[in-house]
Amino acid sequence: MQTLRFDEIAVGTELPSFTAPPLNRLTLALYAGASGDHNPIHVDIDFARKAGMPDVFAHGMLSMAYLGRLLTNWVPQQAIRNFSVRFAAITHVGDEIVCTGKVVEKDDAARTVRVALETRNQAGEIKLSGDALIALAA
Repeated sequence: MQTLRFDEIAVGTELPSFTAPPLNRLTLALYAGASGDHNPIHVDIDFARKAGMPDVFAHGMLSMAYLGRLLTNWVPQQAIRNFSVRFAAITHVGDEIVCTGKVVEKDDAARTVRVALETRNQAGEIKLSGDALIALAA
């Protein structure tokens, strides 16, 4: 990872995108174990169908974790001052999630940049949107 300097970043700078492998049931089970979120809607197809869904689907926080990886591929974790998302749509088994970010604001006094974030599936549907506040070296 290169060291990014505040003066080298401009509004409109795009972060290098991150694409997660297609979502599968093993990933959902592993995430459930790691996160402690064992809601059966994410791992039990019979439960999901009884709830009116055609199949299990991803934890929203899994997609947020993918956005976290996008950020930490760009800057060290300690540079992240704030990170939030809004859930827009369900991420289904088989979806290939593409994470993107773009600098939308610079604060010269604080030496921070605000990055707009989103995840989309292979069909271009937005699954999450959000933003992060990043502190950069002078």
